[in-house]
Amino acid sequence: MNNPKIALVTGASSGIGQATAERLAKAGYKVYGTSRRGGEAGQRTFEMLPLDVTSDTSVNAAVERLVHLEGRIDLLVNNAGFGVAPAGAEESSIAQAQAIFDTNFFGLVRMTRATVPHMRRQGAGRIINIGSVLGFLPMPYGALYAATKHAVEGYSESLDHELRTRGIRVSVVEPAYTKTPFDANFMEPDAKLDEYREVRAAVNQRVKEVMATADQPHVVAEVVLKAASAVRPKLRYTAGGLASRLRWLRTFAPAGLMDAGIRKDLRLDGALIGTTP
Repeated sequence: MNNPKIALVTGASSGIGQATAERLAKAGYKVYGTSRRGGEAGQRTFEMLPLDVTSDTSVNAAVERLVHLEGRIDLLVNNAGFGVAPAGAEESSIAQAQAIFDTNFFGLVRMTRATVPHMRRQGAGRIINIGSVLGFLPMPYGALYAATKHAVEGYSESLDHELRTRGIRVSVVEPAYTKTPFDANFMEPDAKLDEYREVRAAVNQRVKEVMATADQPHVVAEVVLKAASAVRPKLRYTAGGLASRLRWLRTFAPAGLMDAGIRKDLRLDGALIGTTP
């Protein structure tokens, strides 16, 4: 591109964020990735900026620096986030619950609030939020993460209605299990209860089994590029075969069937929790 579009991708030091930044750069975007540490050593096809999405000051400084350098922002990809290892909802303190929302949801809100004024002045822009199948299909023993992704879904849909008349579109990309350092570095619940010890271990084991066949980050990156370049972007894009199947089932399958399927897949009813099948 003679005048490449400018993209900002949060959480781009590894995983989905890095794969997305690399794919956008290959497609011709001038990409700025972000991480808390900024520009780590190593060759990249994009530049890195230091940014902590939990800090208003850090967010505003990074966005203003990018606008100063390039004069515009055409695409914002909100990817930064973290998860809590599978555990009972009551096994995380209120402080931990607030921490995951501060990154996964309010971090996205901070980035959006800092970026949208520039897009409005341009009369154009795209915002792509990395959601999850857990944003439409809650997972037992993943309540807090699912709650943050449900919040992302609702926020994104409302925001798209508000901004589309100003030339700005918002989309959510919904991956299922994806092989990234994110999954290898879950935060452990900080208020563990012995009552959940057995089922917590069983669900963690099941997640590890599924992760063995999970999609690679580039699968999500391709969908981000598709959403970013679509003439008429959709609000929601699933990423990968499993995510597409789950979205279809959530839409068309009876609620009772979905409920039973979730419990069967996670082996919640039976010997693993000390009951009779």
